[in-house]
Amino acid sequence: QVQLVESGGGLVQAGSSLRLSCTTSGYTFSAYAMGWFRRPPRAEQEFVAAISHIGGTIYYADSVKGRFTILRDNAKNTVYLEMTSLRPEDTAVYYCARLSNARYSGRYYLQNRDKYDYWGQGTQVTVST
Repeated sequence: QVQLVESGGGLVQAGSSLRLSCTTSGYTFSAYAMGWFRRPPRAEQEFVAAISHIGGTIYYADSVKGRFTILRDNAKNTVYLEMTSLRPEDTAVYYCARLSNARYSGRYYLQNRDKYDYWGQGTQVTVST
């Protein structure tokens, strides 16, 4: 069955960096776009970043642009989120997800959480001042 497992979260100080990993199994990883979303405390889940199936197209939320980098290694069935210059407002549970349809492309689909069908369990990132 399809599985997504995030790792790499933790408690860090503002200005620090973290690298989140999402290791997948149970499907052809290279055929699907992947996304990262987050749920801040007492707030709704929000889009962070997404990457097309071969990495040629990438989207970021404005709040993380220039600080976060999404990348994927199709040989390892893994997608990463490299986060730098972390801020307290980046504190959230971070989730990776698989786009539900391998034929979907474009910003509308990749930034829309309703277009993702499988999700990891989440990893907590806490940024202190």
